[in-house]
Order: sequence, then structure tokens, then C-alpha cells
Amino acid sequence: MEIVILDGVDAVDRTAADIVERVVRADPAANPGRSAGSTAVLGLATGSTPVGTYRELARRHREDGLSFARCRAFLLDEYIGLSKTAEQSYFSFIRQNFVDHVDLDDAAVFSPDGDADDIAAEAQRYDAAIAAAGGIDVQILGIGTDGHIGFNEPGSSLRSRTRVKTLTEQTRVDNARFFDSPEDVPHHVLTQGLGTIDEARHLVLIATGESKADAVAAAVEGPLTAFCPASTIQWHPHATVLLDEAAASSLALAEYYRYAYANKPRWQHL
Repeated sequence: MEIVILDGVDAVDRTAADIVERVVRADPAANPGRSAGSTAVLGLATGSTPVGTYRELARRHREDGLSFARCRAFLLDEYIGLSKTAEQSYFSFIRQNFVDHVDLDDAAVFSPDGDADDIAAEAQRYDAAIAAAGGIDVQILGIGTDGHIGFNEPGSSLRSRTRVKTLTEQTRVDNARFFDSPEDVPHHVLTQGLGTIDEARHLVLIATGESKADAVAAAVEGPLTAFCPASTIQWHPHATVLLDEAAASSLALAEYYRYAYANKPRWQHL
């Protein structure tokens, strides 16, 4: 796990975009699990945290020729009971904030169907679809104020698969800004489990702002525990945590993380 503390939100967004771009431009032969002719398999988070990264990637597509035409993408989660066309659905969100601004084929962007007749079967189907794609190369993650990633709330099994989760009231309050009223926020979601997320080859957790500082500290410096689901990144073989100064403000070893990044070998990528 590598913790990178950067000077501002823009620097965090650019660095996350650098990681995604490197994977997108990589030789497809570097990953024999991919289907013939495909490049990267991207894991896309939703919510406000990754929007700046998506804007930066869209800028690089327009101005620098970064192409996503041969990529595929999987979303982390979806509300149960919302249609795909609902403005608040993550199916709609990722198109409004990323897919519609690049050349990523809409048919190659997959998300759990929160309106499926058989939710349990849909969860199993989604895990199988990720595996059939060869797995996710780089998974973008945010973190909730209670330490959740995806919608794996505190108490989630560290080996959990895609499944139904009940949102905490705090998460519903945090997400109410996207709805007409707090009462409109669904109580249930279909989310990739911590075990599913852990199978991605590279995890990139983004956190900005002081409101995330305690959750970040618990995730990267606290014990590995279901009480803080994001702490599962501690046992991942390739996890990068990108923070602005505010989100890093509760870290005990912040000075060491700055020193290590400043002295990182030039040949060693994030």
C-alpha cells in the first residue's frame, strides 16, 4: 500500500488520471486474461469523489488523443429499485460524468441491475461477468465517512461478493444531496463485495477534504477490520491511496509518506 499526499484536489485528480491513462495505453498482451482485441478493464466508482478524475480523463481524450474505444468498464454498485434511466442511478451518473465525454462504447460499460426481478441471481451474474472479462485492471475507489468502499458498510465481510446491502442512515444522509429529499434515498443497494473489489489488479483510493480524514486514518493506519471496510486495502498487493492535505490531516505517519513519495525511484510507477 502506498499513501501519496498531494497539494490540492487538482493534483489528486491528475495523479489518478495518470494511473488510469498508463493502464489504458498499456500493451494488451501484458494481461493474458483480456479478450482478444481489448485493452483495459476499468473499475469505475461513482459519487462526487472521482468526478474530477473523469473530467481530466475526458480532457486528455479531447486534447491528447487518449482513446477508450477498446476498453470495458464495470461499476461498483447500484441502488435497488431505481430504473437505469433515473437521474440518480449510477448507470446514468457514469454516462453523464464520463462515458458521454469519451469514446468508450456505451455497450461496454456494465453495472449491476438494481431493478432486476431476481436480485440474488443478478449479483452472481455480475461477479461472473467481471471474471469473464479477465478481471479489473484498475479500480477507482472513494471512501465514505464511515469507512465504506463501494457500498460495503461497517460490518461487511472482508471476503464478501456482490450482494444486497442496507445503507446506514449516515450514508443515506451523505447521498441525500443527489435526491429531492432524504426520504427519497433508497435503503438498499447492489454492491460489489470486498472480496470482489480485492480481486482487481490495482486499487486506487481517492479521498479529499477534512470530512474524510478520520476514515482515511482508520483505513490505512488502523487495524484490518470489518468495522472499517476500507481497511481491506491494507492486504492488497497493489493499492495506492491518493490524498489532499486535508484528507491526510489525521495520519500519524504523514511525514514519512511525504518523504517516501519525494524519494520514490524514477522507474517505479504508482
